[in-house]
Amino acid sequence: MFYPVSAFIAYRYAKSSKSSQTSFVSFINRFSVAGIALGLMALIIVVSVMNGLEGQLKQRVLGIVPHIEITKTPTTTSNEITKTPTTTSKDSTLTKTPIVNKQTQKLTETPTSTVSKPTISEDDGSKLTKTPTVSPQSQSSVTLNALNKTPIKGVVASMAYRETEAVVQSRSDLRGVQVHGVEPGVMLEHTLVANHMEQGRFNDLVEGSFSAIIGRALAIKLDARVGDRLRVMVAGASVYTPFGRMPSQRLVTIVGVFDMGSQMDDKVMYMNLKDVNRLMRDPKGDGQTLRLFLNDAFNYLAVVDHLTDTMGVSVSNIRTWRERQGPLFDAVKMEKNMMTLMLLLIIAVAAFNIVSALVMVVTEKQGDIAVLQTQGMLPGTVMWIFVLNGLFNGIKGAGIGLILGVVITLQLNNILDLIGSPLALAADGSGLPVEMDAVQIAGIALLSLLLCVLASVYPARKAMKIAPSQALQNE
Repeated sequence: MFYPVSAFIAYRYAKSSKSSQTSFVSFINRFSVAGIALGLMALIIVVSVMNGLEGQLKQRVLGIVPHIEITKTPTTTSNEITKTPTTTSKDSTLTKTPIVNKQTQKLTETPTSTVSKPTISEDDGSKLTKTPTVSPQSQSSVTLNALNKTPIKGVVASMAYRETEAVVQSRSDLRGVQVHGVEPGVMLEHTLVANHMEQGRFNDLVEGSFSAIIGRALAIKLDARVGDRLRVMVAGASVYTPFGRMPSQRLVTIVGVFDMGSQMDDKVMYMNLKDVNRLMRDPKGDGQTLRLFLNDAFNYLAVVDHLTDTMGVSVSNIRTWRERQGPLFDAVKMEKNMMTLMLLLIIAVAAFNIVSALVMVVTEKQGDIAVLQTQGMLPGTVMWIFVLNGLFNGIKGAGIGLILGVVITLQLNNILDLIGSPLALAADGSGLPVEMDAVQIAGIALLSLLLCVLASVYPARKAMKIAPSQALQNE
């Protein structure tokens, strides 16, 4: 098989056999390959575990927190042009302004009396002129019902929603919680909480029954179980009585318990939306909002841009999950990036060991390089010999590290069990969550190869500048 002479010679050098190189150069070559392999293997394992932990947080926390919430006051603005027939005179003007309403298409006349400056007309009498005037920007409300019926890319479902803070009292304890008023049917189909129910289901939240679903952690703290009754007190709907200001309160019955393994399990209580409206002394639901369920909670910015740019919803009327849980995911992302950078530096240190090995090879092979140049080999070809030599070493190290990293990552929980230190961090308690991203792993491997090529540039340029006359004179 034919291939370039530079690749042929570089491949022979990269084999690092003791017959072609000294034992010390061969040792440095093997050491650099081993360093690249270990660094890449460690990076694949750490990144996969960090991806798994981030996915678990996304499932546990964002499965409870609303992805996007829209309040009931989104508005858009539009310009309306009206024609104003005016009767002018020297002293006063009687103006009749027909106003055209765009939505109802009804014509209304509003007589107004205004004082104007004297005007000059062709005759002494009054003159009827039509003056098109632009009215100020008027606001037309965008109802939540209209938004609920409009399909939006990235949104899998939406529902009327209400959230309030309350105090829950049991026979043994008192806790502050967030009461979520939801539609049971939508929650049953489009939320992860419905898949992590230990007892009961969302269909048990029947309107008018004042029933509730709580987290397992909250049930333990309140020493409550299914069938027990809790007193829910909401200070935001308090009223004044002869005994002072009294919060709105109701006795609710526990009909279900969920367990997401999240930090939100002891802070959330689910109730039927109609019951929460009655608890808030708002039976018509004027304080309701619209909750959107996204296909991917991390792609919330695209949905927000669509709502603001296309549908005219004000940014101040949109609340996303980042307002509550953004710092947590930012901390996880920063830790993941720092671990990746640290392990990339380890790979870089191993890759730059190639510099030492190639410099020694160039010094040792000066005579051979001079002979090749006297036989007509171009300096660029000589440079490519050592660049490809470093690339071949990088391919060996990256290949070994890639195979070891993938295999160890797939068997990581079994290895932890074997050495007697299992970690049950997954939602189901099965072990350490692992999530491998093929694109991410391929990018890491290519970056390792790029570092090896960059480390080979200096020795290759040094070999290219060798003068044949001086090299052969020293032989």
